[in-house]
Amino acid sequence: MKRIAATALALACIMATPVRAALKPGDTAPIFTAPAALDGKDYTFSLAEALKTGPVVLYFFPKAFTTGCTAEAHEFAEAADQFKALGATLIGMSADDIGTLHKFSTQACSGKFPVAADPDLKVIKAYDSALIRVGSVGIADRISYVIGPDGKIVYAFSDRSPEKHVENTMAAVKALQKK
Repeated sequence: MKRIAATALALACIMATPVRAALKPGDTAPIFTAPAALDGKDYTFSLAEALKTGPVVLYFFPKAFTTGCTAEAHEFAEAADQFKALGATLIGMSADDIGTLHKFSTQACSGKFPVAADPDLKVIKAYDSALIRVGSVGIADRISYVIGPDGKIVYAFSDRSPEKHVENTMAAVKALQKK
């Protein structure tokens, strides 16, 4: 049964057409708290608290330890110090369970930034980042947002390829800092 669900999930991902982030610049970002892992340790991420210190880069990814998601996490980890120097908080989010994200935060994220668990897809749906749901299994689409300290979406980028998410969100944070 699990193999059938996994196969259906993979086929749906392959056959799905590209989506665009539904939240647009100027929209109010949904406020949330979520269980997260930072370097393998439990952490509760609060968007409201993070916004008090500056912009937030919130990126959704489909599945921990898959090729694209691992590559994207490595790239965000390499850029984490730059985001921090610009005053931005970085957080990744997926529908994975917190146990999986404990390992992912250490191995793929190098302990540089937290990743949050949203297995019920509440936050993922609020940001219109749900890709598919097969039975009780759901995954997020690959969408990155930059949220300004005022709680408004400054930038949204949706592309299933992980290649431009770090570059584009970094440029958006830099542009925000220039204002």
